[in-house]
Formats: sequence, C-alpha cells, structure tokens
Amino acid sequence: MSKILTMEEVPLSRFHYKMFAYASGSTFLDGYIIGIIAVALSVMQTQLDMSVTMIGLVGAATLAGMLFGGVIGGYLTDILGRKKMFLIDMVVMAVVSILQFYVNDPVTLIILRFILGIAVGADYPIAGALMTEFSPTKSRGSLLGGLNGLWYVGYASSFLVGYLLLSLGDDSWRWMLASSAVPVILMLISRLNMPESPRWLASKGREKEANAIVKKIFGENVIMSVEPETKEKTSYFDMFKNGYGKLILFVTLFYSLQVLPLYGINTYIPEILGEFGFANGTREYLGSAVINLIYLVGLFPALYLVDKFGRKPTLYWAFLVCSISLFVLGATSSMNMPFVFILALFVIYGTFNTGMGAHCWIYPNELFPTHIRGTAMGFTTGVARIASTFGTFFSPAIMAKYGLGTTLYICGAVLFIGFLVSLFMAPETKNMSLAEASSMNKSNKNENPSFATNKTAN
Repeated sequence: MSKILTMEEVPLSRFHYKMFAYASGSTFLDGYIIGIIAVALSVMQTQLDMSVTMIGLVGAATLAGMLFGGVIGGYLTDILGRKKMFLIDMVVMAVVSILQFYVNDPVTLIILRFILGIAVGADYPIAGALMTEFSPTKSRGSLLGGLNGLWYVGYASSFLVGYLLLSLGDDSWRWMLASSAVPVILMLISRLNMPESPRWLASKGREKEANAIVKKIFGENVIMSVEPETKEKTSYFDMFKNGYGKLILFVTLFYSLQVLPLYGINTYIPEILGEFGFANGTREYLGSAVINLIYLVGLFPALYLVDKFGRKPTLYWAFLVCSISLFVLGATSSMNMPFVFILALFVIYGTFNTGMGAHCWIYPNELFPTHIRGTAMGFTTGVARIASTFGTFFSPAIMAKYGLGTTLYICGAVLFIGFLVSLFMAPETKNMSLAEASSMNKSNKNENPSFATNKTAN
C-alpha cells in the first residue's frame, strides 16, 4: 500500500511549475505595466501639455490604483474564490490596456492607469494565495519568492519593447501603453484551465469538491492536509485580531520600506542614468532593460537561501546591503565616476533588492490562515502601494529640487530603517506547514516569535 502524503509533502512536479506560470503572470504584468509608462512618458511629454505635477500623477496613478485593488481584491478573493477573481482581473486589464491607445489628454490617461492599477493590485493576493496553497513545504519559499523575479522580467521587457517602439515616432507612446494587452490576453487564455484552490474550497465547507481536485491532480495516495481546514467565514478585520495585528504591522512596514525606494528609482531610471551622464539618444532605455535583467541574478541565490537558512536572515541582510549601495551611489553622484562603477553599484542594489522582494510574497502568505490569506496579502500589498505612490510621485520633484545625490541618500535611509524593522520584528517560518506558520502567533504568545519558530524549524 502506498504511503499517504499531504499536498505539502509531495515532491515538486510539472503541475507546480504550471501553477507558478499562472501566478507569475501577476508580477510580470505589474512590472511591465509600471515600466512601460517610464518610456512612454518621455515621448508623451512632446505630444500632451504636461506639467511636472501631471507627469508625477501619470506615473503614480497605477500604483495608487493598486492600493484599492489590493485592499478590495484580496478580500473578494477570500469570498469568491481564487480562480474566478483571476479571470475577472485579466478581462479588465485587457480592455483598459487597449483603451490607452485612444487617449488624448493626461486626465483620461490618469483615470485609465488608475483602473489598470486596481486590476493589477487585485491580482497579487490571488496569485500569492493560489501558489501558497498548492506548494510543498520545503519549496514554498522559493516558489513564492520566485514570483518576485518575474516583476523584473516584465519591467525589463517593457523597456526593451519601449526601446523598439520608439522608431514609430510621435505616436509610439500609444503603442507602448496598449502593448500590455498582448501578455494580458495570453495570460487570460492560459488561466481558463487552472483549478480552484482545495484549501479555499474546504475553508468554505466544500470538502467534497476540495478532495476531488486533490485526487485528480496528485492521485489517490495524496490528501489535502493532516490539519483539516475548518469552515471559516471571512471577516475583513480578522487579520487584526487574535494576535495577527502584530504580523500585519511587520509585513506592512517592511513591504512598504522595500518598495518606496524601488519604485522611486526604477520608474525614473532612464532619467537617473542621464543624470549620471549616460544619456545618449535612446541608450538610457536600453541600459535600463539590461540593468533590470541583471537584477535577476540576485533572485537565484535568494531562492536557495530562503529555504536553506530561513526567511529572517535573508531579509535583513538584503536591506542592509541595498542601503549601503545607495549611500555610496549618492556620495559619488557628482564625481563623474566610470560607467562600470555606477553599473556595479546599481547591480548590487538591484540584485539584493530582488532577493529582498521575495519576502513580500512569502511572509504575508505564510503567516495568515486560508480564510484571510488573500485579505491579508491584499491589504499589505495595498498599503505598500501608498509608499510606492509616494516614491513615484515625489522622486522627480525631490531630484529636481535637491539633486540626485540627496535623492539616493533618502532612499538609502529608508532601506536602513527596513533593516532595523526586519532585524527586530521578523519571525521565522522555515520548514513550517501552513497550519503551523499561521497559528504561531497563538501558540507562542509569551515567547519571541523568531525564537519559538526556530525551535520548530530546527
């Protein structure tokens, strides 16, 4: 008789990689949609009458929409289900992407970008919850963290596409903005055949459907979990009760501190390269694509280390290295340093930031139970987008008034605060089942979370 395994004990298979492909579409599209506006803005300014404030609003509109999309979409994901919300989001993104082609004024574009942001923001908690609920324990960190890498692929792809479309002339920005419809439609088609999460079904009292999906995917000798999913009604404020409030605070803080400088720098990276003296026609756009692809180098060791040595050390060390890199860039911004030196520092910053960003997927999905997993992920993503919006909106103004060096110093200081937050607040969830990770706040009320978890993990 074959040994009975749970979904968290089965080895990685083709199915897991297929689910990763479904989920990673969320981060790819986020990176692409955020990135393409950076190139489009440089052309658009010659076609539309845009003040510095208007430029900032166009750049930040999608991020602002992601706030509402995450906060509302995560809750709806826990109410309506993972698959249904996945498909609705793709339809909205496809329609709005195409409508951007016909924009004739910046206000209309701001509205469309805001709606696009709502859809992108809602896609995050869906993808995170679905990937978490199908992942084996030993590979969950790398699978969830790997989703973050596709953001950089999408972001770099947007600069490459934008660079190629520049040859279309004055209307090239229209084609750039509408181009996001292509990956969106492809993703919509691919998601039609994906399964619903058995854990979500069980949490809504639909155990028979849940078990049928598990048997169909993994076979007769696999069950959903040793710890049964209890039927729970999703309440939005449950993520602040029963000890979860301190976890929401931690995730929201470190997530916001990570993305504030990330979006502030990356959205305007062509202009930053120009400030360093590397503007030459369109070279800064091609350079932006190359830099973001190189950032992916940091993802591969991070995905290994996060499951090998744990979540906490790989988070706070990444914050510290990123902070130091930006401080050095700030100090040398006016010294006319060689391109190789500047590129190396950007690569160090970017690769460690990529690794750090993996935790933005791991922690919120591991620390909360099934019935509020999407809600918590959506809330933390949404609040972090406030920081993203501030970074995107204020970066050009700060850079214009105080210079590149001061801007980089501010970003470095933000990341150093993130180092302190992760050093003193981060729990450890390595090698824990989802039931253990999401209940650690209840079972260890009188202990330090990191200490208590490490005992279990080791």
